[in-house]
Amino acid sequence: MAILKIKKYPDPILRKKCQEVKEVTEEIKNLGWDMVETMTENQGIGLSAPQVGELKRIIVVHPMPSPAKRGEAGDETKFQRPEERTPEEKAIKSPQIFINPKITEKSKETEIDEEGCLSFPGLFLKIKRRKAVKIAALNERG
Repeated sequence: MAILKIKKYPDPILRKKCQEVKEVTEEIKNLGWDMVETMTENQGIGLSAPQVGELKRIIVVHPMPSPAKRGEAGDETKFQRPEERTPEEKAIKSPQIFINPKITEKSKETEIDEEGCLSFPGLFLKIKRRKAVKIAALNERG
């Protein structure tokens, strides 16, 4: 796995339309895991492929708050591929890779929370979002 360079605003790639992934190849799997490592290394909770210079419909998300959000800025937790994790590590929810994600349902309820973005370092804003969404997507196994 590798740490990728995160594109920062106003890089034009951040505004371009992504291409659908036609097949989950080893290259796509590796990109997904590199994105997970990049997100984790930068204490993020989400990252999209354009943020690392790839115009592909791939996002990675971490279902638990990042160490910074939990107030444990010194936490050096790293996440490995599932097959590389110990049973104790497997008990922790791991980051997820979503390929060609599409929102299929969204709740009527909304909530406002402070959010940041790895492409806008140091900027945190209160953002209104749906309280819950359902998505359809492939994962790294297809």
